[in-house]
Amino acid sequence: MRRHALTLIGLVVVLTLVLGGLAAMAAGDEEEAAPCCFTNPNYTGVCTVYPAEGETCADILAYLNNPMSAGKTYCGGTKIRGGWTQVDCEGE
Repeated sequence: MRRHALTLIGLVVVLTLVLGGLAAMAAGDEEEAAPCCFTNPNYTGVCTVYPAEGETCADILAYLNNPMSAGKTYCGGTKIRGGWTQVDCEGE
């Protein structure tokens, strides 16, 4: 009987640790990455993009400046390629 009680306590401890870790991971997933802001003389205003997981501002800038890139919807799906520069995101 004592052995079963110790096993049960061990399982409760392990489950508590696992569930706590999952909750912490889920809370971390809710945080958005810092925004990246870009300007282009042919684009009105500042384009603000929130990078996806594993994506950087440099990746997004390279995409926007690549004349062959297609398929992503940065900056409202603009087709403007080339001439983009990264700027500070003021007030973000």
